Amino acid sequence: MIINNIFRPFWWGLLFATAAHGAYPEKPVRIIVPFPPGGSADILARTLGNKLHPVLRQVFIVDNRAGAAGNIGTDLVAKSKPDGYTLLVGLMNTHVVNQAFNANLPFKGVDDFTPVANLAAVVTTMAIHPSVPVSNVKQFIAFAKANPGKLAYATAGSGSSNHLCAAVFEKMAGLRMLHIPYKGGAPATLDTVTGQAQVIFTAATQTLPHVKTGRLKLLGVTRGQRVSLLPDVPAIAETLPGYDIVVWFGLFGPAGMPKDITARLNTEVNRVMNTPETKKTMEDMGVEVYNATPEQFLDTLRKETAYWNKAVREYSLKVD
Repeated sequence: MIINNIFRPFWWGLLFATAAHGAYPEKPVRIIVPFPPGGSADILARTLGNKLHPVLRQVFIVDNRAGAAGNIGTDLVAKSKPDGYTLLVGLMNTHVVNQAFNANLPFKGVDDFTPVANLAAVVTTMAIHPSVPVSNVKQFIAFAKANPGKLAYATAGSGSSNHLCAAVFEKMAGLRMLHIPYKGGAPATLDTVTGQAQVIFTAATQTLPHVKTGRLKLLGVTRGQRVSLLPDVPAIAETLPGYDIVVWFGLFGPAGMPKDITARLNTEVNRVMNTPETKKTMEDMGVEVYNATPEQFLDTLRKETAYWNKAVREYSLKVD
C-alpha cells in the first residue's frame, strides 16, 4: 500500500495503535478479590489466573483487598483504568445486594463495571439439625409456624449470602426464626452441627460432609429448580414457588473497557473454565461452571438488581 507523505504519520500511528491493542495482554494482569484469601472467590480467582497464564502468556496476579463486605476492593476496580489490566472477581453481594441495602455506595454495581464473564454459581443448600423432627421443606414450614421464634438459623454474618437465603425463605414462608450471625461460614456450620442453631443455608461443600455422617439433614437447594450436582435433592421452590436464589460469581472490569479486550477475555475465560479438568475441580467444590457472553451476563445483572431491590423493599430485609 502506498501512503501519501502527508497522511503517513496518521496511518503509521493508526497501524501501530491497532497492533499494540491487538497484543493484549502485554503486561501482568491484576485480579482483585474483595475478600480474604481462602474463600470461594479467592479460590475461583486463583484457578482462573493459573489457567489463563499459559493461554494468554501473561501472569495473572491475585490481589486480595478485603473489607466493608467486599466494597473496598470493588470500588478500587470501579475507579481503575479500563484497559483490561485490572479485573475483579465479584459476586451477587458486591454488585447487586450491597447496592440494594445501601444506595449511597461509592460505585454502582452495574453501571460502573464492564461485565466480562459469568463464571460460576455455588450450590447453596438448606440443612437442619437432626433434632428438628421433619424430613422435608413442607414439614419444616409447618413445624416452624407451630413454634414461632424457637428455631435459630446460623449465618456467616449479617448481609452474607446465606443470611439473605434464610431471610427471604423466612419472609416468603411467613415464619419467625432467630438469626445468629457468625464471623464466617465454618463456625456457623459447626454450631448447627452441634445443635446451637437448628437451620443453616450455606454451600453444599460445608453441609454435605455432615449430611453423610448423619449430623445434618439436607432439605433442599436454593435454586428455582434442581441442580445437576445434586439431582435427587428437591429445590425449595418445589414447596415455596418463586423462591430462587443463586449465589453467582463473575469477572468484571471497570466501565468502558474496549469491546475487543472484553470479547477476548470472555472467550478465553469460558474456554478454560469449561475444560473437563476445571469443571471437575469446581464440581468438587460444589460449584457449577457457567458459559455466558458479556451481553448475557449484563442481562443477568439487571434482572438480579431488580429482584433484590424488590426483595429488600417488599420483605423489609435489614442488615444489622
